[in-house]
Amino acid sequence: MPASPNARSAQLENRLVSFAVRIVRLSNALPSNFAGRHFGKQILRSGSAPALLYGEARGAESDRDFRHKCSIALKELRETYINLKIIDQSSLLETVRLEELLDETNQLISIFVRTVRTMDTRINQTKDR
Repeated sequence: MPASPNARSAQLENRLVSFAVRIVRLSNALPSNFAGRHFGKQILRSGSAPALLYGEARGAESDRDFRHKCSIALKELRETYINLKIIDQSSLLETVRLEELLDETNQLISIFVRTVRTMDTRINQTKDR
């Protein structure tokens, strides 16, 4: 039996919380030099934001509000992905520590791209009625 929409939403929220926890741990593992502190703060902000935004989106007042919050979460995920690539390519952490997180970020980006597109379709269908 497929999961209900509410169960899927809760699963995604839990996945985003776990993602944020992994980002917190990663930011704490960065070196305490200038670059490490800078990217630690950057990735902590962008990597924790999607969980918070999705929590807000689940209580959205309308489809447009939900879509807007999800699109901001998507932007934050894309920023996190770029930060991870910079951290990797600058050798601030070992690549093996980042590979799974890069993959998870990419998967979450795909989920939010689909969500935003679905909401665009729903909003446009409602508008055409």
